[in-house]
Amino acid sequence: QVQLAESGGGSVQSGGSLRLSCAVSGMSFRHYCMAWFRQRPGMEREEVSSIASYGNVKYAGSVQGRFTISRDNTKSTFYLQMNSLTPEDTGVYTCAAATGAYCTGYYNYWGQGMQVTVSS
Repeated sequence: QVQLAESGGGSVQSGGSLRLSCAVSGMSFRHYCMAWFRQRPGMEREEVSSIASYGNVKYAGSVQGRFTISRDNTKSTFYLQMNSLTPEDTGVYTCAAATGAYCTGYYNYWGQGMQVTVSS
C-alpha cells in the first residue's frame, strides 16, 4: 500500500521560509516522479513543482526562483524548500507520486495535504 506522509507545514510571516517534506512508502521511490501541488483559497489546485526520477525539475512560474524541490532516494523522501514566502502562497499543499519516471502531469498517489499560512 502506497502512503505519502507530509510534514513541515504551518504558519510563517511574509518573507519567511518553510521546508515541506513528503515521506513515501510502499513503492520503489527512486524510480518515480514526485510533485508538490497547492490549492490556494478560491483557486483550483495547481502543480507547484515536480522532480523526475533522474532529477529533472519543473516549477510553476509563480514560485520559480523562490521554491526548490529535491529528493533523497536513500530516505524515500522529497522536499519543497520555500523561501521569500508571501501571503499569496497561503494554501493547502499536497504531495503526489506518479508511477512513471518522467513527470507528465498525471499522479497516482496523493498525500492528505497540509496547511501553509503566510501572514503579512
